Amino acid sequence: MVLMIDQFIVGTFFVTSLIGLLLLLILRPNKMRKLPKNNRKYYKIDNDVVMASPNNRHSSPESVAGPDVIIVGAGVAGAALAHTLGTDGRRVHVIERDMTQPDRIVGELLQPGGYLKLVELGLEDCVEGIDAQPVVGYALFKNGKITKSPYPLGKFQANVAGRSFHNGRFIQRMREKAASLPNVRMEEGTVTSLFEENGIVKGVHYKTKDGQEHKSCAPLTIVCDGGFSNLRRSLCNPKVEIPSCFVGMVLENCQLPVPNHGHVVLADPSPILFYPISSTEVRCLVDVPGQKLPSVANGEMTKYLKTKVAPQVPIEFRDAFISTVGKGNIRTMTNKSMPAVPKPTPGALLLGDAFNMRHPLTGGGMTVALSDIVVLRNLIKPLHDFHDAASLNKYLESFYILRKPVASTINTLANSVYQVFSASSDEAREIMRQASVDYLGLGGIYTSGAMALLSGLNPRPSSLIFHFLAMAVFGVGRLLLPFPSPKRLWIGAKLIWGASEILFPIIKAEGVRQMFFPATVPALYRAPPVY
Repeated sequence: MVLMIDQFIVGTFFVTSLIGLLLLLILRPNKMRKLPKNNRKYYKIDNDVVMASPNNRHSSPESVAGPDVIIVGAGVAGAALAHTLGTDGRRVHVIERDMTQPDRIVGELLQPGGYLKLVELGLEDCVEGIDAQPVVGYALFKNGKITKSPYPLGKFQANVAGRSFHNGRFIQRMREKAASLPNVRMEEGTVTSLFEENGIVKGVHYKTKDGQEHKSCAPLTIVCDGGFSNLRRSLCNPKVEIPSCFVGMVLENCQLPVPNHGHVVLADPSPILFYPISSTEVRCLVDVPGQKLPSVANGEMTKYLKTKVAPQVPIEFRDAFISTVGKGNIRTMTNKSMPAVPKPTPGALLLGDAFNMRHPLTGGGMTVALSDIVVLRNLIKPLHDFHDAASLNKYLESFYILRKPVASTINTLANSVYQVFSASSDEAREIMRQASVDYLGLGGIYTSGAMALLSGLNPRPSSLIFHFLAMAVFGVGRLLLPFPSPKRLWIGAKLIWGASEILFPIIKAEGVRQMFFPATVPALYRAPPVY
């Protein structure tokens, strides 16, 4: 009898254990999910895809919860943002179309104000080890005369200055630094679309280089895919203008007359830029107004550069210019301008050139992008997570207001300086052009104040208005001396009118209230979401 009871207990225990094991296998979380049929022997864990970037092959996958943020694009804005959010402990998934080193002809001059933002983000070492050159001011060339305008750097540490470099080297350094963080995953792929549920952006669809289509989900998607963004239309109201094009070349072993300065030649029809991008190379950018360029393929561009542009290049580096043109390594790009007109969308945000562009003449683009990242980081740093999309979207409306004074000042300056520095058949406009150069050479608060704006060290809207109008008054005052004849009074009135026609439409597009009176905008006072 005892034997039968023991056998019953053993049998019951065995059957119960077997049933429990089966239930455990059935009910446990499904952490392994098969890939498409054409690749069934491989698996991916949760929503993670094998790292495709050569910079981070050993990155561990995110936790079961997935990333906190998806960043589309790993250019200056995307890479800097990835490192910033990763440093704050966020799980970040970066999807970049091409992880190889970029080769661009712009984004090579970082103003001192942008360098200070790099320091604030802990990225200042990214300009080290890439043969970056310090830039401490500008040299302006007009009618054979050189006007030197230094940055007002006296109150800063010795390492604070502008930097000029190869854009691709700078971006790769930031990508490497971001990818070194264990919670940042860099992946090579092309984002084809955002996907939404009930009006909330939940993530992105993207395609890897092997043609496989994937979906990545996160409570916040930040689009930083550059000036040619194919995603911006759903997140803003883009009004893109193309005022001109750049024709770019690299001059080798060329010594510029004023070391560690950007050189601007006020040529006809528009400016020519020269600045060092390494210890042996000088970037030349010839601005050509409009969208139609002489053909590079049939030799029209070479002829244009040799006959129209070369005679206006200062004699000190004209031979190097002509020699480079003869080698034929000529590249072109369009210069775009687009004010920031956001369309707040729950679950998504725009940043960088995908969101806001200005003429690249003054080199302010990277300063704006890095400043925006500082503003965004400070806003979201106190937040535990981003899952309440509606509340987060309302809260982040304050981002668009907080960024305005700095971004709009740099944007307005860039677009207005381009117009002032371009040649014109109008006598009043030419007087304004000469007055702007001479104003920058006055010294004192005139030079330091204007250069503080240009360098991004003091990008205040009130300072912009003061110096722009002071430059116009300076031009009119010189014109009226020694005696204000009727003709001179007429030209002076046209000069003031012309300055107003340049400045005020740009300010209107940027937003007068947000730029000058942000404290009156209710969105500025949005409280952080409470979970």
